Amino acid sequence: MIALLTGIIAHKSPDHIVLDVHGVGYRVHIPFSTYYELPEAGGAASLHIHTSVREDAILLYGFRTRLEKSFFQILIAVSGVGPKLARDILSNIQPGPLAQALAQSDLGKLATIPGIGKKTAERLVLELKDKVGKLDLTSLPATEAREIPDNDVAEDVLSALLNLGYKEPQVRKALASLDANGNVTVEGLLKQALKTLMK
Repeated sequence: MIALLTGIIAHKSPDHIVLDVHGVGYRVHIPFSTYYELPEAGGAASLHIHTSVREDAILLYGFRTRLEKSFFQILIAVSGVGPKLARDILSNIQPGPLAQALAQSDLGKLATIPGIGKKTAERLVLELKDKVGKLDLTSLPATEAREIPDNDVAEDVLSALLNLGYKEPQVRKALASLDANGNVTVEGLLKQALKTLMK
């Protein structure tokens, strides 16, 4: 099975990329969080791969971090959750906030994820609560207490991360540790913040 691919991005879209590995183009399905982390077409990338084998197809799912891949793999072990739904779940909520929702049996938060109804949310909590606790996905690196720089870029990034499901204290802590000077763009700061939050 393919576990890791490193190559040049030949094509990039929010739900998949084509990765050129020594002249062979691999179509790799990705969650939205990985899309944000990748360089544009022509850039080099390395992805942790899960290979899904079906009767009619072999599909590759790629992730920038081992943490995302691990979470994807425990999601697809749940009855009724296939690779596409697991990818969509991770596109709508990051592993940290998702782990927190599962640990706290927050059915309301889980049910707001597209494709997840009340019954599926209950099944996720029942089957994953203990597994997620063992993975310790919610730990974040300690940073000094500082204020977020007072500018529009930081506020836009704060809003975007809150919409992705992160808790405000987590986001403020992450942004306070980053360089948000006047020259930084929203996309640049968002990428920095996601890297910090996903460690």
